[in-house]
Amino acid sequence: MRQFVRIALSVAVAGSCTIAAAQAPAPAERPTTSLPYTPGLDVTSMDRSADPCVDFYQYACGGWMKNNPIPADQARWSVYGKLAQDNQRYLWGILEELSHKAEGRSSNQQKIGDYFGACMDERAIEARGAAPLQPYLEQIAAMRSTRDLPAVLASLHLSLADPGLFFGFDSSQDFANSSQVIAFATGGGLGLPDRESYLKTDAHSKEIRTKYVAHIANTFRLLGEDAAQAQRDAARVMAIETALAKASLSRVDKRDPYKLFHKMDGKALQSLTPGFDWKTYLAGIGQPKLASFNVTEPAFFKAFAKQVVTHDLATIQTYLRWHVAHNLAPALSSNFDKEHFAFFSKTLRGVQQQPPRWKRCVRLVDTQLGEALGQEFVSRAFSPELKAKALHMTRQVEEAMKKDIDSLDWMSPATKQRAQEKLAAIVNKIGYPDKWRDYSTYVVKRDDFAGNVVRGNVFEVKRHLAKIGKPLDRTEWSMTPPTVNAYFDPQMNDINFPAGVLQPPLFDPKMDDAPNYGNTGGTIGHELTHAFDDEGRQFDAQGNLKDWWTKKDAKEFEERAQCIVDQYAQYTVVDDIKINSKLTLGEDVADLGGLILGWMAWQNQMASMPEQAQPLRDGLTPEQRFFVGNAQWACENDRPENQRVHAMTDPHSPGRFRVNGLVVNMPQFQQAFHCKPGQPMVKEKRCRVW
Repeated sequence: MRQFVRIALSVAVAGSCTIAAAQAPAPAERPTTSLPYTPGLDVTSMDRSADPCVDFYQYACGGWMKNNPIPADQARWSVYGKLAQDNQRYLWGILEELSHKAEGRSSNQQKIGDYFGACMDERAIEARGAAPLQPYLEQIAAMRSTRDLPAVLASLHLSLADPGLFFGFDSSQDFANSSQVIAFATGGGLGLPDRESYLKTDAHSKEIRTKYVAHIANTFRLLGEDAAQAQRDAARVMAIETALAKASLSRVDKRDPYKLFHKMDGKALQSLTPGFDWKTYLAGIGQPKLASFNVTEPAFFKAFAKQVVTHDLATIQTYLRWHVAHNLAPALSSNFDKEHFAFFSKTLRGVQQQPPRWKRCVRLVDTQLGEALGQEFVSRAFSPELKAKALHMTRQVEEAMKKDIDSLDWMSPATKQRAQEKLAAIVNKIGYPDKWRDYSTYVVKRDDFAGNVVRGNVFEVKRHLAKIGKPLDRTEWSMTPPTVNAYFDPQMNDINFPAGVLQPPLFDPKMDDAPNYGNTGGTIGHELTHAFDDEGRQFDAQGNLKDWWTKKDAKEFEERAQCIVDQYAQYTVVDDIKINSKLTLGEDVADLGGLILGWMAWQNQMASMPEQAQPLRDGLTPEQRFFVGNAQWACENDRPENQRVHAMTDPHSPGRFRVNGLVVNMPQFQQAFHCKPGQPMVKEKRCRVW
């Protein structure tokens, strides 16, 4: 995974934080005080009947797919997802204890314990019903003209942190000067997953839009409207969102940082949106003196302004009421929450039933108090020895990349020098931040779940806005320590590996080196390669958007990247939907580069530890164990509904192709498994960028 333009926190992420009526825990659903162990290479996850030279993914993951059907509360199920759930269950044990502990808690322990306790108190949430919506609905109803919109929108953005409310407003590093933090005005305004959701004309997309409008109408009925009025209001919302979608950049366009960099002063920003007073808006969010902005999508803001002046006040109020209800639905009584789940999880992604409440509450604590919860996690589950091992492997992979850059026959010495400077400047962040976040101003109450959510939104929005004009904090993380993921940030020029992803089976200190270097070594290499993928290569060693390539070298890169685009464009996701390989290019390049770098680092490790070169283990040679270890992180099952959404929105290819799409380009794989020319896992024209 990689980090680019950060998305503002919103509790209303579709299908992720929904809340249902009480469910008695199943026998297996109990908090744990220890993390379960799954080996880094699991032979029971393999399908030995499959020919690795015909379908390596089936060979490495066939047993896992057979033995791990998708749980009813999940859109997809994977090795990553299973580890994330194991971590959640462990966090559940911590939070359960702290929520019932009356004395002896630190300030942070009080906050995460009381937040969790309030979230689990379904009786109190049900009793409040839709009451948490009322202050916002009253504020919207009090508008006397569209001239009131800037002040109302500012208040809603602070409370709800929702870029679905017409647009997003946040802080981020200046593309031209990464040491400076400036204001970012970003496109938004949509409820469906992507602009294409509004524009595609196939039968499935039309059906989804029809069901979305019905869901909006159902929500308006929950707010007290009769059926006819609710239907009219839903159509109004859909009309505005469709107009905004048409003016939004595609996800492929957003991969080009130059298309997202439009720095301007307040006068230029105001000229984009006649009829919307930015001075009033900025005063409302507590930033009246801002004078410099990056407007990521100027055409979008022109379209936004047109919607404001085209529609009457009642239509604008209708749009705002929908997005407020949509945003807070998971924090309301079960009638709102079930309606939210029915569309965003069941219809859109095929999820059959609500996740149990503990999962959603753990996830919310991690979202809004993640570093307070993370401190508890790392103190119990991430030792200094584990951090040292991960850092050692990271340095080995970096050394492999240094040698790889030097060995490239297509890159000039001048560009190689710049690449080496950038590689040397990358900062490795392993496990958890060096400096923990201060939550002292975030008030958490044991009897006010919705209030905790809103106060968490306000805390986070103000925290981000306060960065504008201040010295950049390069120690900050964008993921919480328990997260099962990793990322590279092109402007920070750092790679980040939370403690949550450095757990078995992804990183297994008990396992031999081969699968560990295949899995975690490949992941480290993946994140390093992001510094030099089609996006990352456009930023220099300081994280500035700057062209440091010769024209010839840039052309050579693009030709090699096009090989990967062409390869992945042939793969089918579901039905007749192919991978959008221009969207997935960065991840596909990083996957292949990561595997190559992991292999190089492992070869170096083997040279220093010849005793590990055993002929066979579990019937596999060390080389075979490296490739199986790499593949097994990607074992997954996915629902077709979710596959359709991911094909449109996800910059990652499906797991099968994140494995098979790599090994066809690796002669070392063909040698390890004695594959012959003409077999499916042998490609005549191999791709390689790094």
